[in-house]
Amino acid sequence: MNIGYTIAPERGDTDLLLASLADRLQDRHIRTCGTVQINSEREDCGLCDMDVKVLPDGPVIRISQDLGKKARGCRLDPNALEAAVGQVQARLSQGAEVLIINKFGKHEAEGRGFRDLIAEALSRDIPVLVGLNRLNETAFQEFAAGLAVELPPHADALAKWLEAHLPEARGAA
Repeated sequence: MNIGYTIAPERGDTDLLLASLADRLQDRHIRTCGTVQINSEREDCGLCDMDVKVLPDGPVIRISQDLGKKARGCRLDPNALEAAVGQVQARLSQGAEVLIINKFGKHEAEGRGFRDLIAEALSRDIPVLVGLNRLNETAFQEFAAGLAVELPPHADALAKWLEAHLPEARGAA
């Protein structure tokens, strides 16, 4: 089972790292599917809008809800997340060499979201890279049965790990 994860220290860094890696892989013509997150700051409320780009070429789907300035709690739009899952599922079925998932979050920890898709990719011997935060690390480790490899939050380290798990004909990532 080839599943790696990374946790970047600062808010938003994992999103930028995975987006950069996805671009790097696509430049090398590696068939990549999954999602990368794009956060757009909002001047009106101090929060950001959260979008995911379905790899390799879109669409971009807004996964956050505007609940108002005083709202607290999770702003994730579960219907939008499931729409992104459906888009990635279709792309995975068309053939992929790597699956990148922007975050193993609360939905995945509860058995929803990208969880089944990650398992499907692994069953097809497709390497999976996942962004993670410490909040969901225990659930992720249980899901991965302790077989996931923590990778440093650096593009070169992620690319090197992928290089070891992609077909040899590809060479260095």
